[in-house]
Amino acid sequence: MSARGRLWLFLAGAAVFAALFATACFSLPPFGIAHHPYGERAVRAALGHHTANVIASVNFDLRAFDTLGEETILFAAVLGAVVLLRQTADEERRRPAPAVVRPRVRRFALPMLPLAMLVGLYVIAHGQVSPGGGFQGGVVTATALHLLYIAADYRALERVRPIPLYEIGDAVGEAAYVVTGLGAVLAGSAFLANVLPLGTFATLSSGGTVILLNAAVGIEVTSGIVVLLARFLDQAVEIGHAHDSGNDGKERV
Repeated sequence: MSARGRLWLFLAGAAVFAALFATACFSLPPFGIAHHPYGERAVRAALGHHTANVIASVNFDLRAFDTLGEETILFAAVLGAVVLLRQTADEERRRPAPAVVRPRVRRFALPMLPLAMLVGLYVIAHGQVSPGGGFQGGVVTATALHLLYIAADYRALERVRPIPLYEIGDAVGEAAYVVTGLGAVLAGSAFLANVLPLGTFATLSSGGTVILLNAAVGIEVTSGIVVLLARFLDQAVEIGHAHDSGNDGKERV
Protein backbone atom coordinates (compact mmCIF):
# COMPACT_ATOMS: atom_id res chain seq x y z
CA MET A 1 0.00 0.00 0.00
CA SER A 2 1.29 3.45 -0.88
CA ALA A 3 1.93 6.17 1.66
CA ARG A 4 -1.13 8.08 0.45
CA GLY A 5 -3.28 4.96 0.81
CA ARG A 6 -2.07 4.37 4.36
CA LEU A 7 -2.82 7.99 5.20
CA TRP A 8 -6.39 7.76 3.91
CA LEU A 9 -6.90 4.47 5.75
CA PHE A 10 -5.70 6.07 8.97
CA LEU A 11 -7.91 9.12 8.50
CA ALA A 12 -10.96 6.93 7.88
CA GLY A 13 -10.27 4.87 10.99
CA ALA A 14 -9.60 8.00 13.06
CA ALA A 15 -12.88 9.55 11.91
CA VAL A 16 -14.86 6.45 12.92
CA PHE A 17 -13.10 6.33 16.28
CA ALA A 18 -13.72 10.05 16.88
CA ALA A 19 -17.43 9.64 16.13
CA LEU A 20 -17.79 6.66 18.48
CA PHE A 21 -15.75 8.37 21.19
CA ALA A 22 -17.82 11.55 20.97
CA THR A 23 -21.06 9.55 21.13
CA ALA A 24 -19.83 7.74 24.26
CA CYS A 25 -18.76 11.01 25.91
CA PHE A 26 -22.12 12.70 25.27
CA SER A 27 -23.86 9.71 26.85
CA LEU A 28 -21.92 9.98 30.11
CA PRO A 29 -23.68 11.37 33.18
CA PRO A 30 -22.87 15.02 33.98
CA PHE A 31 -19.83 15.90 36.06
CA GLY A 32 -20.33 16.64 39.73
CA ILE A 33 -23.58 14.75 40.26
CA ALA A 34 -24.15 13.02 43.58
CA HIS A 35 -25.64 9.90 42.02
CA HIS A 36 -23.08 7.39 40.71
CA PRO A 37 -25.00 4.25 39.66
CA TYR A 38 -21.97 2.27 38.48
CA GLY A 39 -19.91 3.04 41.55
CA GLU A 40 -22.76 2.21 43.89
CA ARG A 41 -23.34 -1.14 42.19
CA ALA A 42 -19.63 -1.96 42.25
CA VAL A 43 -19.32 -1.18 45.96
CA ARG A 44 -22.47 -3.16 46.73
CA ALA A 45 -21.19 -6.17 44.78
CA ALA A 46 -17.75 -5.98 46.39
CA LEU A 47 -19.21 -5.92 49.88
CA GLY A 48 -21.61 -8.71 48.98
CA HIS A 49 -18.69 -10.95 47.93
CA HIS A 50 -16.50 -9.95 50.90
CA THR A 51 -13.90 -8.15 48.76
CA ALA A 52 -12.57 -5.10 50.62
CA ASN A 53 -10.73 -3.73 47.56
CA VAL A 54 -13.51 -2.68 45.20
CA ILE A 55 -11.08 -2.40 42.27
CA ALA A 56 -10.10 -6.05 42.72
CA SER A 57 -13.78 -6.97 42.87
CA VAL A 58 -14.38 -5.18 39.57
CA ASN A 59 -11.33 -6.74 37.89
CA PHE A 60 -11.65 -10.33 39.11
CA ASP A 61 -15.37 -10.67 39.80
CA LEU A 62 -17.69 -8.23 38.05
CA ARG A 63 -15.65 -8.12 34.84
CA ALA A 64 -13.40 -11.15 35.26
CA PHE A 65 -13.89 -12.11 31.61
CA ASP A 66 -12.56 -8.71 30.46
CA THR A 67 -9.53 -9.16 32.72
CA LEU A 68 -8.89 -12.50 31.03
CA GLY A 69 -8.64 -10.59 27.76
CA GLU A 70 -6.18 -8.11 29.26
CA GLU A 71 -4.04 -10.93 30.65
CA THR A 72 -4.14 -12.67 27.28
CA ILE A 73 -2.94 -9.50 25.55
CA LEU A 74 0.17 -9.50 27.74
CA PHE A 75 0.64 -13.23 27.18
CA ALA A 76 0.41 -12.74 23.41
CA ALA A 77 2.83 -9.80 23.54
CA VAL A 78 5.41 -11.88 25.42
CA LEU A 79 4.93 -14.77 23.02
CA GLY A 80 5.39 -12.43 20.07
CA ALA A 81 8.58 -10.99 21.56
CA VAL A 82 9.97 -14.48 22.13
CA VAL A 83 9.30 -15.42 18.50
CA LEU A 84 10.50 -12.17 16.92
CA LEU A 85 13.61 -11.73 19.08
CA ARG A 86 14.87 -15.29 18.91
CA GLN A 87 18.44 -15.82 17.79
CA THR A 88 18.67 -16.24 14.02
CA ALA A 89 21.17 -18.07 11.85
CA ASP A 90 23.22 -14.93 11.10
CA GLU A 91 23.55 -14.03 14.78
CA GLU A 92 25.73 -15.34 17.56
CA ARG A 93 25.69 -15.08 21.32
CA ARG A 94 28.65 -13.36 22.96
CA ARG A 95 29.25 -13.46 26.67
CA PRO A 96 29.27 -9.88 28.03
CA ALA A 97 32.30 -8.64 29.90
CA PRO A 98 31.95 -8.14 33.66
CA ALA A 99 30.56 -4.70 34.40
CA VAL A 100 32.12 -2.16 36.72
CA VAL A 101 29.60 -0.98 39.31
CA ARG A 102 30.18 1.99 41.55
CA PRO A 103 30.23 0.97 45.23
CA ARG A 104 27.58 3.57 46.03
CA VAL A 105 25.20 2.05 43.48
CA ARG A 106 25.91 -1.47 44.73
CA ARG A 107 25.32 -0.51 48.37
CA PHE A 108 21.93 0.93 47.47
CA ALA A 109 20.66 -1.58 44.91
CA LEU A 110 21.53 -4.83 46.68
CA PRO A 111 19.55 -4.10 49.90
CA MET A 112 16.68 -2.74 47.83
CA LEU A 113 16.35 -5.95 45.80
CA PRO A 114 14.82 -8.19 48.51
CA LEU A 115 12.82 -5.26 49.87
CA ALA A 116 11.33 -4.45 46.47
CA MET A 117 10.52 -8.11 45.80
CA LEU A 118 8.84 -8.39 49.21
CA VAL A 119 6.75 -5.32 48.43
CA GLY A 120 5.73 -6.81 45.07
CA LEU A 121 4.71 -10.13 46.62
CA TYR A 122 2.83 -8.28 49.37
CA VAL A 123 0.90 -6.25 46.78
CA ILE A 124 -0.07 -9.45 44.95
CA ALA A 125 -1.10 -11.35 48.09
CA HIS A 126 -3.19 -8.46 49.48
CA GLY A 127 -4.87 -7.52 46.20
CA GLN A 128 -8.34 -8.45 47.45
CA VAL A 129 -7.85 -6.49 50.68
CA SER A 130 -5.92 -3.31 49.83
CA PRO A 131 -4.96 -1.32 46.71
CA GLY A 132 -2.84 -3.34 44.29
CA GLY A 133 -3.14 -6.87 42.98
CA GLY A 134 -1.65 -9.22 40.44
CA PHE A 135 -0.99 -6.67 37.69
CA GLN A 136 0.70 -4.06 39.87
CA GLY A 137 2.51 -6.49 42.15
CA GLY A 138 3.67 -8.58 39.19
CA VAL A 139 5.36 -5.59 37.58
CA VAL A 140 7.01 -4.61 40.89
CA THR A 141 8.29 -8.15 41.52
CA ALA A 142 9.64 -8.61 38.00
CA THR A 143 11.43 -5.28 37.87
CA ALA A 144 12.79 -5.72 41.41
CA LEU A 145 14.66 -8.81 40.23
CA HIS A 146 16.51 -6.67 37.71
CA LEU A 147 18.05 -4.55 40.44
CA LEU A 148 20.70 -7.28 40.41
CA TYR A 149 21.61 -6.15 36.88
CA ILE A 150 22.20 -2.66 38.26
CA ALA A 151 23.95 -3.78 41.45
CA ALA A 152 26.20 -6.42 39.86
CA ASP A 153 26.15 -7.28 36.14
CA TYR A 154 24.28 -9.22 33.50
CA ARG A 155 25.89 -12.55 34.39
CA ALA A 156 24.65 -12.29 37.97
CA LEU A 157 21.14 -11.61 36.71
CA GLU A 158 21.29 -14.65 34.42
CA ARG A 159 22.19 -16.94 37.33
CA VAL A 160 19.00 -16.07 39.25
CA ARG A 161 16.75 -15.74 36.20
CA PRO A 162 16.26 -19.14 34.49
CA ILE A 163 14.23 -18.08 31.46
CA PRO A 164 12.66 -21.52 30.72
CA LEU A 165 11.22 -21.55 34.25
CA TYR A 166 9.68 -18.12 33.80
CA GLU A 167 8.31 -19.07 30.38
CA ILE A 168 6.54 -21.98 32.07
CA GLY A 169 5.29 -19.62 34.77
CA ASP A 170 3.87 -17.29 32.13
CA ALA A 171 1.90 -20.15 30.57
CA VAL A 172 0.83 -21.52 33.98
CA GLY A 173 -0.54 -18.14 35.05
CA GLU A 174 -2.56 -17.81 31.85
CA ALA A 175 -3.85 -21.37 32.07
CA ALA A 176 -4.71 -21.08 35.78
CA TYR A 177 -7.06 -18.18 35.05
CA VAL A 178 -8.91 -20.18 32.41
CA VAL A 179 -9.01 -23.33 34.57
CA THR A 180 -10.52 -21.33 37.44
CA GLY A 181 -13.26 -20.14 35.11
CA LEU A 182 -13.91 -23.66 33.86
CA GLY A 183 -14.07 -24.85 37.47
CA ALA A 184 -17.01 -22.53 38.02
CA VAL A 185 -18.74 -24.08 35.01
CA LEU A 186 -18.17 -27.58 36.41
CA ALA A 187 -19.65 -26.36 39.68
CA GLY A 188 -22.87 -25.57 37.83
CA SER A 189 -22.42 -21.80 37.49
CA ALA A 190 -21.25 -19.42 34.77
CA PHE A 191 -17.71 -19.15 33.44
CA LEU A 192 -15.53 -17.22 35.93
CA ALA A 193 -18.42 -16.90 38.39
CA ASN A 194 -17.46 -16.45 42.04
CA VAL A 195 -18.38 -19.87 43.43
CA LEU A 196 -15.85 -20.40 46.24
CA PRO A 197 -16.56 -19.66 49.93
CA LEU A 198 -16.31 -15.91 50.43
CA GLY A 199 -14.42 -16.07 53.73
CA THR A 200 -14.17 -13.35 56.34
CA PHE A 201 -14.34 -9.78 55.10
CA ALA A 202 -11.03 -7.85 54.92
CA THR A 203 -8.83 -10.92 55.44
CA LEU A 204 -6.48 -12.72 53.06
CA SER A 205 -9.01 -15.57 52.74
CA SER A 206 -11.84 -13.28 51.61
CA GLY A 207 -13.17 -12.76 48.12
CA GLY A 208 -13.79 -16.31 46.90
CA THR A 209 -12.35 -16.86 43.44
CA VAL A 210 -10.91 -13.34 43.47
CA ILE A 211 -7.94 -14.79 45.38
CA LEU A 212 -7.20 -17.41 42.72
CA LEU A 213 -7.68 -15.11 39.74
CA ASN A 214 -5.53 -12.41 41.33
CA ALA A 215 -2.77 -14.94 42.07
CA ALA A 216 -2.93 -16.29 38.50
CA VAL A 217 -2.50 -12.79 37.11
CA GLY A 218 0.37 -12.14 39.51
CA ILE A 219 2.20 -15.25 38.31
CA GLU A 220 1.56 -14.46 34.65
CA VAL A 221 2.56 -10.80 34.87
CA THR A 222 5.70 -11.47 36.92
CA SER A 223 6.87 -14.26 34.61
CA GLY A 224 5.85 -12.44 31.44
CA ILE A 225 7.67 -9.21 32.32
CA VAL A 226 10.83 -11.15 33.24
CA VAL A 227 10.75 -13.02 29.91
CA LEU A 228 10.02 -9.83 27.98
CA LEU A 229 12.90 -7.93 29.58
CA ALA A 230 15.18 -10.93 29.09
CA ARG A 231 14.58 -10.98 25.33
CA PHE A 232 15.30 -7.27 24.97
CA LEU A 233 18.36 -7.47 27.21
CA ASP A 234 19.65 -10.42 25.20
CA GLN A 235 19.45 -8.34 22.04
CA ALA A 236 21.21 -5.41 23.67
CA VAL A 237 23.90 -7.27 25.62
CA GLU A 238 24.57 -10.75 24.21
CA ILE A 239 23.24 -11.33 20.70
CA GLY A 240 24.96 -9.73 17.74
CA HIS A 241 25.63 -10.32 14.06
CA ALA A 242 28.33 -12.87 13.40
CA HIS A 243 30.19 -10.64 10.95
CA ASP A 244 30.55 -7.93 13.64
CA SER A 245 32.82 -10.03 15.85
CA GLY A 246 35.56 -10.53 13.29
CA ASN A 247 37.77 -13.61 12.88
CA ASP A 248 35.28 -15.25 10.49
CA GLY A 249 32.34 -15.06 12.87
CA LYS A 250 34.29 -16.05 15.97
CA GLU A 251 34.11 -13.96 19.09
CA ARG A 252 36.96 -11.62 19.74
CA VAL A 253 38.93 -12.37 22.90
